[in-house]
Amino acid sequence: MTWVTRIIAGFAGSLRLAVPPVGTRPTSDRVREAIFSALDARGVLPGARVLDLYAGSGALGLEGASRGAAHVTLVDKATAAHRVTNENAARVRKAAPRGAAPEIVVSSQPVQSFLGGAVGATWDVVFLDPPYDLGGLELVHNLEALVPRLSPDAVVVVERSARDPEPAWPVGLDLERRKDYGETAVYFLSAA
Repeated sequence: MTWVTRIIAGFAGSLRLAVPPVGTRPTSDRVREAIFSALDARGVLPGARVLDLYAGSGALGLEGASRGAAHVTLVDKATAAHRVTNENAARVRKAAPRGAAPEIVVSSQPVQSFLGGAVGATWDVVFLDPPYDLGGLELVHNLEALVPRLSPDAVVVVERSARDPEPAWPVGLDLERRKDYGETAVYFLSAA
């Protein structure tokens, strides 16, 4: 098991997380810290329902859990990612204060299948950190399927390669801002 990332803050702060040996590109601590600083400033995490699509190690969603999200769903179809994410989720649950553990659900479905079957579920904060080679059209399809599952004040955070053109945002999502961190572009979107 490889340990290359950690929870930054909250009840599980400094907890090391495993990363799947292949097929993932973990969000750096620097980028995660910037993302969560922006989310903390908005006050959207306490009690939130968080969805982490293309979860990999689950670091983004589990960081949200550590910072007060009530429910976190981690979705990644890769077998290695699913195994590691389950282990990381168990470690975060164990670190939670007695009686205050967030609900953490891990799904091994493809993102599009998960969203298609998530009828009635809504989320307040959503992370999409797909592989950089995921085509722009597939990303747009994911976002289109996500829109009806967003709460009215939802925040969607999308990570892409800074070299890629900006995705075409579907109806129902408004771009608030883009911030680049080296090779990573982070887009903050809001439900329209």
